[in-house]
Amino acid sequence: MSHDGIGPRAVLRSVAFLTAGMLTVPVLAGCGSEDPAGEPLAGADAAGADRSDIADGGTLRWAVDTVPDTLNAFQADADTTTARIAEAVLPSMYRSDARGRAVRNADYLASAEVVDTEPKQVVVYRLAQQAVWSDGREIGAADFAAQWRALSGKDTAYWTARNAGYDRIEKVERGKNDLEVKVTFGRPYADWKSLFSPLYPKEVMGTPDSFNDGARKKLKVTAGPLTVDKVDTKEDEVVLARNPRWWGDPAKLQKIVLRAVPHDKRVSALSDGTLDLAEIDPEAARRITVAALPQEGNTPLMGPEADRSAADALRSWAVANGSDEDAADEEVSARKKLRKKAEKYARQQKALGGFEVRKSLEPAYTQLALNGAEGPLSDERVRRAVARALDREDIAGAVLKPLGLPAEPVGSHLALSGQAAYADSSGALGKPDAKEARALLSDAGWVPGGPVEEEKKDTEKDEGEEAAGSEADKEKKEDTKGSGGSEDSGDDDGDGDGDDGTYIVGEDDGKNHGTGDGKAPHDSGTGTGQLKQGGAPAGAYAPKGTAAPARADTAPVAKDGKALVLRFVLPSGPGSKTLETVAGRIAAMLEKIGIRTDISKVDDDSYFKDHIASGDFDLALYSWPATAFPATDARPVYSKPVPAADGSLNVEQNWTRVGTDQVDQLFDQAIATLDDSERRDLIRKADSRIWAAAGSIPLYQRPQLVAARKNLANAGAFGFATPVYEDMGFLKKSAQGPEGSPASKKGGSGS
Repeated sequence: MSHDGIGPRAVLRSVAFLTAGMLTVPVLAGCGSEDPAGEPLAGADAAGADRSDIADGGTLRWAVDTVPDTLNAFQADADTTTARIAEAVLPSMYRSDARGRAVRNADYLASAEVVDTEPKQVVVYRLAQQAVWSDGREIGAADFAAQWRALSGKDTAYWTARNAGYDRIEKVERGKNDLEVKVTFGRPYADWKSLFSPLYPKEVMGTPDSFNDGARKKLKVTAGPLTVDKVDTKEDEVVLARNPRWWGDPAKLQKIVLRAVPHDKRVSALSDGTLDLAEIDPEAARRITVAALPQEGNTPLMGPEADRSAADALRSWAVANGSDEDAADEEVSARKKLRKKAEKYARQQKALGGFEVRKSLEPAYTQLALNGAEGPLSDERVRRAVARALDREDIAGAVLKPLGLPAEPVGSHLALSGQAAYADSSGALGKPDAKEARALLSDAGWVPGGPVEEEKKDTEKDEGEEAAGSEADKEKKEDTKGSGGSEDSGDDDGDGDGDDGTYIVGEDDGKNHGTGDGKAPHDSGTGTGQLKQGGAPAGAYAPKGTAAPARADTAPVAKDGKALVLRFVLPSGPGSKTLETVAGRIAAMLEKIGIRTDISKVDDDSYFKDHIASGDFDLALYSWPATAFPATDARPVYSKPVPAADGSLNVEQNWTRVGTDQVDQLFDQAIATLDDSERRDLIRKADSRIWAAAGSIPLYQRPQLVAARKNLANAGAFGFATPVYEDMGFLKKSAQGPEGSPASKKGGSGS
């Protein structure tokens, strides 16, 4: 998982006075009512084209985040590139369609069905007759059995990252013939379609040594339209080539090169001609969109003669105004450097005209996580107050409307619109309501304008020192206000933020906010801060314990002499600008109910490991994927943490540390319920209770922005759909429109 990215598929009891079980849960849709799953908010945008319109051959250069450390998707250090390679080179019994639902992959599977439920669940897979590994051997029961034994969890010599579902299998055996595989479950398992996707050959899964080490850097045997040609760590790329043993439609491309390129270098790589396809951020998308607009030529200021004239004028001005010639030359040199950057930018823009932005919504959502392990947020009333203060429509609109994407808040933790399990269960928490949020805080003892302990001062410091310190603080605030993430200006040189990465919302806006001195509280990292007593406006007299007469409804709240300040942790690296925008809006919304936020920007590399996973935060933003199997994949994300044998707390993937026995029970029931309708109802009930506990608040479905060469077909923003790698390719000239794109553009490939 990444902070605003997606984790692998399948990535404390709160001290509360109001439990989730006591809350009203909305009545779920019954039989005959409209399906609450609805339609996907956005479809795929992959420049769909018929195979007959695609040229045979060519190499697609596709940007990825990493060259993976392993090609074994079931190991702990597998990443999204591992998963992408597995999709292209290995069998998957089921794949995701355009609605995010699991559908049979006919290239490998003729049929699969539950043939018995009593006394035990039995599933029979009938394999496609032509399905073979790249060494010519038939795909069969031996491969299924080897994968089950490796992932069952019974043999600890296998270094597996997960065994969900495989641990419920009792045996795997050959069916009536070589094309049948019979799988018997010891315990009922509703998400059986999630298994054996991907399927590795028995050569990989057969022994612990081959599992642990044999498939890290190479796959000798594959069974997809492509095969792994090489993993080149020096060049930071993985090369996939056509599989001559592939029995389906042959791959149109001769090769796909997955090249590791950092997000802040992708614009340059696209314009330099070293990439054809790359996921990009909103700033890069704007650049490419502008590059596609009709160009009216350079203005006089962009011409070399005008530049020399401006440089000479600048030098003359510097000399005339008392600067010596050396200083004037330095200013001229700076102007020339700026000119070079502008020229580079212009060259890039011209090259970017050959690309277009394909956009959809990812099968993932960004959430606000509230750490319920300790501090103010361990009280469910405070978490619910935070949640009720949020205008999720406003937040979704701020992120998605500028991109021309549907800006609808996500209503479920466990599925997205269009998926079978989706229903908007946010009603279990209640609509945004600042008045109700303040009432919840008051009920929890957090009083607006309440008495706050004075911060001790050094009485030996003289007035001159205090004045000097105040001036230094003022200058530091000005620096902080002027800092921020840098946009791609064409030179790809990332500039630092220019501050210490931490600021308290409301500190530098020049308003009192009920503190009495126009300053925000100082936070020591404990979740509480120090405010001046009383909360009256500057210059007014307020006896101890007196709430501010003005703006009392938004005055900072306090309890036991401490102001309520929540530490909001964000990543600081490239691509974090959207999260900063979202965090700023959330902070402003919380300020309206008297909660202050201390926003800390931390290094990308440490964000997840040192802060999210370790619980070193009050508030945080990160994303979770939505899969077709929420009963299996979402359970470790929302299950109640339990004490481990060594005395620590086992949170699995529940980084908010908020969970309930009731949610766990609903997941357990859902995972053992084979009836699709009943299972959906159980999942929706679990989601309602997750909403009520207010450990995490879904905000918006993540935008998916992909820069693609205009003549590249069946590739781009896939949305929910699994890519069809054999259909990707470059259009024949006869099939291209005036701009190089498909003459008749369809939704895309992958459904």
